[in-house]
Amino acid sequence: MSGTGPVEPGEGTHDRGGPDAPRPSARRRGRPARYYDRHRRAVLTTAAAAMTLAGGGYLYASRPQPPPPPPPPHPSQAVDLDYLDAVPAPGDDFSFAVRLSVRSGPPVTVTRLDQPYAGISMTASPAAPFQTKAHSARKIIVTLRVTECAKAPRNLALPFLHVTLRNTRAIQAHSFILGTHYAQDLSHALEVACSNESR
Repeated sequence: MSGTGPVEPGEGTHDRGGPDAPRPSARRRGRPARYYDRHRRAVLTTAAAAMTLAGGGYLYASRPQPPPPPPPPHPSQAVDLDYLDAVPAPGDDFSFAVRLSVRSGPPVTVTRLDQPYAGISMTASPAAPFQTKAHSARKIIVTLRVTECAKAPRNLALPFLHVTLRNTRAIQAHSFILGTHYAQDLSHALEVACSNESR
């Protein structure tokens, strides 16, 4: 041998890995493999779309969530009940006006309005239940009637009203102290009602 160039195979030899080498006979393939061979592009496109959807769904599910809004206030934290003044009433009854104000949150329903003293009955207008929306107020006329003077209180210092309130968060029974003006007016009304007759 002389010169340069590739070495040529000798007689009876052949290159096993060359481009012209015969391929080994293909094994029989199953139905899924044949389907894949015929529809390779569609299968790959579908797989890519499924992976994209899965990745997008994961990113959407794992995105930062805004904090939930704070819960509405309890009804007793959103309501004020203020004594306004005595109003004319028939006979020995004592009537007065209060203002119920809802400062914030969802509407508040008064489901019950009552006074705690034995020997006194009470009515209110409007009668419970009634609802008041946020940032609004309602005037309520309360009328007390002495039913038994022996059980009616005297010289009240901090008289109060029981009010049951409901909103979307809770139902609460709350006692509202109406102040010294109400205490003086109520004590005077009880004294007048029980001064001339024993009940």
